[in-house]
Amino acid sequence: MNDILEARALRLGEYIVQQKATVRSTAKYFGVSKSTVHKDVSERLQDINSSLYKDVKKVLEVNKAQRHIRGGYATKNKYARKRLES
Repeated sequence: MNDILEARALRLGEYIVQQKATVRSTAKYFGVSKSTVHKDVSERLQDINSSLYKDVKKVLEVNKAQRHIRGGYATKNKYARKRLES
């Protein structure tokens, strides 16, 4: 595997674990697509560093379990902003 891809996968994985970050926020922070982040941390990272891969997987599982809550807050805030604008 390309050294650049390996290094990127490691950086992305470390960031996700340290910041408890979502795929979306990680992609935005590093300036890459969500697909790139997902592929790097779910496929490439497993071959590069299995321990980090397991840690990332735990964080992403928590994020997945909480996404409906974050979606609810986003909707609530959207309509609150609309009320203030009216």
